[in-house]
Order: sequence, then C-alpha cells, then structure tokens
Amino acid sequence: MKPFEYASPTDLNQVEPLLGNGQDAAILAGGTDLIALMKDDVLTPKRLVNVKHLPRLGAVQVVPDALQIGCLARLADIADHAFVRKSLPMLSEALDDAASPQIRNMATIGGNLLQRPRCWYYRNGFGLLALDKDGESLVRKGDNRYHAILGNDGPALFVSPSTIAPVLIAYSAKVEILGTNGKTRYISLEDLYRIPKQENEREHTIMPGEILTAVVVPGKLLPAKAATYEVRQKHAFDWPLATAAVALAMNGNTVKSARVVMGHVAPIPWISKEAEAALVGKPLNEQTAEAAGAAAVQNAKSLGQNSYKIQCARIAVKRAILIAAGLPA
Repeated sequence: MKPFEYASPTDLNQVEPLLGNGQDAAILAGGTDLIALMKDDVLTPKRLVNVKHLPRLGAVQVVPDALQIGCLARLADIADHAFVRKSLPMLSEALDDAASPQIRNMATIGGNLLQRPRCWYYRNGFGLLALDKDGESLVRKGDNRYHAILGNDGPALFVSPSTIAPVLIAYSAKVEILGTNGKTRYISLEDLYRIPKQENEREHTIMPGEILTAVVVPGKLLPAKAATYEVRQKHAFDWPLATAAVALAMNGNTVKSARVVMGHVAPIPWISKEAEAALVGKPLNEQTAEAAGAAAVQNAKSLGQNSYKIQCARIAVKRAILIAAGLPA
C-alpha cells in the first residue's frame, strides 16, 4: 500500500477542504471495499478522510413523511429498524441478503451505494473502461461472462454492483449531498448514477468536494405491493447474476403504476420502462408477469459469453412481480 495522509474531522464542515478537488482524496467510512482496493493499488489516494466519527450521520430516523438514513448507518442496523421491517420489507430483505453478516455489520449505506464495480478487469488495474493500449475493449474481446447486457453500447461494460440501489430506486428514494460552501442538494437516487464514456469519468454524479450524507425514502404513498428477487449461482453469499426490484401501486387487482428496477445487468441500476408499460393497466397474474419479464430484456445485447444473463434477468423480473402479487414464483 502506498503512503497516504490521514485526516479525521470532527465536524462535517471540515470535510470539504480536506477532500479538496476530490482527485487525490478518498472518504473512509466502513472501509470494507476501499482498503482492499488500496492494497491492490487500484486506488491510490494521497489522503484518507475518516468520517466515521461525524455526529448524526449514522442515524436511522423517521421524520415527517419520510425515512432518513444517514450515510454512515450500517446495513445490519437499517435492516433491523422497526419502520424498515414493517413498512419497507423489500428493503429489509435486500439488506439481509447483501454480502455476509460480517460485512453487513461494518459496511455503510453510503459506501454500498457508491461502491466501485466488481469487474475483474477494473479490479486488476486495467481501468474502469478496461481499454488496452490501442483503445480496444478488453471486455469485448475477453472473458465477459458477468458483464452488462443492457446499456452496453458504449465503452462501459461493468455492472453496477449495489443490490440495495435498485430497491431504493423502486421506493423512489432521494439522496442528500453536501456540496461546496456548505450547500445541500437533493437528487433522485437514480440520478446519482451515470454511464461513463471516458476513463477519467466516474460512475456517479457526485462532484469533487461533495459527500453523500443521507438517503431519504418517502414515507407516504408507499407501493401497495413490492418485492425483490435475485438470481445467484449459489444460495450462499455470492454476487448476483441479475436482480429485480418491483414496486406496484394498485387499483383493485389492476396495476395503476409500476417501478421495475434491475440490478447487475447494466453499468447503472436499470429502470425498465418497457416492463413498467407491460404492467400498467393489467391484472396481476402469471401471464402479465411473463410479459413484463420479456419486455424487460427486449433490448438486451449479449457480449458473447453472457447471453445466459438475459434469461436470468427475465426470470428475476417475472418472479419479483409474482412474489409482489402473492403468487407462486
């Protein structure tokens, strides 16, 4: 590991100047992923800014019309929160399934949402876009079994690694970001992510010097039916091949509105407008779920070795809908 400076601010206002332009500094929270990346020289920040001891950033609290989750809240603590268990069961389930128990007791929600891709080209030092010296994609001409099947027209072919983000997006969550001059801004969680087109771009929209401080989930107008489903190679801890989170507002047995968000299939959490359109105005039954699953992958493209993921994603969407409807999956 290369030498670095270490700073441990005691006030949130001290963070911005310590981060500087954001190019040479990194935020240390749970550290479950950052330290491993530093050991492998994938990330080499010149300064670590430890935010673990900042007040109030670890709180999970019900505020008027919303649930506010501080960026330092641990995954296990969020999953066990009474409001989450009762009112946001899809989130509780996703948190319980994320990583291993040891990681869930250390990892923070902010770190999970902003974790770097698990692409083995990136993790072995070939860069976010994994381009060779001639600018050609190592992924397209190499082993791409676990890479993107959607949003893969450009050079970014990794998959967004968070299993929590699709669920929170389905719940219409927002994130609170503290920026320059102490100004706070709120954006939809889906707008936190972007598909980079150049190697020097990041896979999120946080600007240099900014810090994600909280996740806000609306407490009103929660979906009548919601469920998440993951397809894995094994039931024990493993990275999913595809996930789907579904949130449905109902008018009797007819779908009034729908949110369908897929994970591990694209460089960003993938909102499937096609699947949503296949659900709205339809009754909840196996035929509707089958049609929505097919619609979700109608624009999917194999990179050569990952065509099986198209079927996995279709099944994930279909089964998430069936589970939300209370039907056998």
